[in-house]
Amino acid sequence: MLAVLLAVVFAAVEVLPGDAATASAERGESAADLAERRRLLGLDRPVWERFGDWMAALPTGDLGTSARGQRVTELLADPLPNTLVLALTAFGITTVLALLLGCWAASRPGGAADRVVSHASTAAFAVPEFVVSAALLLVLSLWTGWLPAVTVTGGDGRPATWTMLIMPVLALVIPQTGWNTRVVRGALADQAAAPHVAAAHLDGLPLRQVLLRHQLPGAVPAIATGIATSTGLLFGGAVVVETLFNYPGIGTVLAGAVAARDTPLIAGVVVCTGAVISLVLLAADLVRHATLGARA
Repeated sequence: MLAVLLAVVFAAVEVLPGDAATASAERGESAADLAERRRLLGLDRPVWERFGDWMAALPTGDLGTSARGQRVTELLADPLPNTLVLALTAFGITTVLALLLGCWAASRPGGAADRVVSHASTAAFAVPEFVVSAALLLVLSLWTGWLPAVTVTGGDGRPATWTMLIMPVLALVIPQTGWNTRVVRGALADQAAAPHVAAAHLDGLPLRQVLLRHQLPGAVPAIATGIATSTGLLFGGAVVVETLFNYPGIGTVLAGAVAARDTPLIAGVVVCTGAVISLVLLAADLVRHATLGARA
């Protein structure tokens, strides 16, 4: 899947107007100068040859050289950890909130809490990250002054204070919690119809005990899969959020790379985020396998 995605990236950049040579061209450069730059960047070669060379070097950890002549691994050395901190923090908070809200709603099926959680989660997921970010900036920064509007980096390339993480994390958590809450609630609803759950109700067990000991364990495989598949949406939203809050992550790097038609740098960002998403999906598969195996 990752190889196919990278091939699509190379092809997509190829069909965009312009290339890395024209994007970095200075005023007054001649056609001969542009042709020479294209030759130096390897842009005079077919795209499939460049893709093949890039993929051949990938197993060694070589992500190629950017159009500016810098190693892609060096360009991502600082932004990637920042993005991982942002995304994994949001992922952890989202998972906890989705489990709590989904279980709370499932413990009162059809009740007021269930309806409120259902409508609120749908509304939260329907609002894009950039709208949530704008609302957070308006309320928490411009109106109240509680939090800084943009992220200021220290000498190590990290956010100067931890408070600068709050709004970017919230901008990711709110929509993702809406989606994952519905995943948890749906998985628990499916388990509510299972024979062993019905038998637990007939035995007179408390609703909370039925939910935690009978419904939730059976819903874990579906919940793990659903939450893991939302990781791609989380990283996609992180690109937008980082740009809006001037967060020093790969979102800013990716935006600049697309503008510069810098294919190796774009592919480097994609392969790093794709590897993280693949690991999360693998972990979900392992949880699913372990849970189903234990139940068998």
